[in-house]
Amino acid sequence: MEQNKLLEIVMFMVPVILSITVHEYAHALVSYKLGDDTAAQMGRLTLNPIAHIDLFGTILIPVISIWNNLPFFGWAKPVPFNPLRFDRTVRMKTATLLVAIAGPIANLLFAAVLVAVGRLLITAHLFAGGNPVDNPAFMLVVMTMQINVSLFVFNLIPIPPLDGSKILYGILPDRMYPALEFIERYSFVLFIVVLMFGGQFIGPPIRFLLGVFAHFMGA
Repeated sequence: MEQNKLLEIVMFMVPVILSITVHEYAHALVSYKLGDDTAAQMGRLTLNPIAHIDLFGTILIPVISIWNNLPFFGWAKPVPFNPLRFDRTVRMKTATLLVAIAGPIANLLFAAVLVAVGRLLITAHLFAGGNPVDNPAFMLVVMTMQINVSLFVFNLIPIPPLDGSKILYGILPDRMYPALEFIERYSFVLFIVVLMFGGQFIGPPIRFLLGVFAHFMGA
């Protein structure tokens, strides 16, 4: 039983760490390209997972959740950026939007790459017995793809501290700032509500994207 739990933790935590690393690196890279080297100076412009892992939010909470069959919840260290240091050729709110959306887009692109890898593994007939589902390497690819799709959709929710709130800031006209301030003021409560009931809203788009990707993968 414990051995199965340990395998389950490994099969889940490896994709999670890979996925958040890609996500946070994308934030840091776009911020750097826009003229702000805050993340780079703090060692966050890297694909080294250690730079992005929060011991409590990335490791302890998820492992405890998996071990006790609880709903998964966790987080990485947020990538810092300073809008005042952005290149003045780009409007500040536009640059903020680009930095924010870079993380979810990176997860979606990573998922697409994993679909191609999975498709290649299937067409190469590398699986004993011809069933890729029985192959741990293939299932690791599938799990990583699924987590990246989930992160893509989840992070687009326009409630702080999720990326969607900064994306919304970059899209809405300035006259809508009072609405943003309201969301910011009650962000903690709204975020708890999302964690409790958001599945019914983000579930359908996640399942749709997973269905599309599974179709192209041939799984």
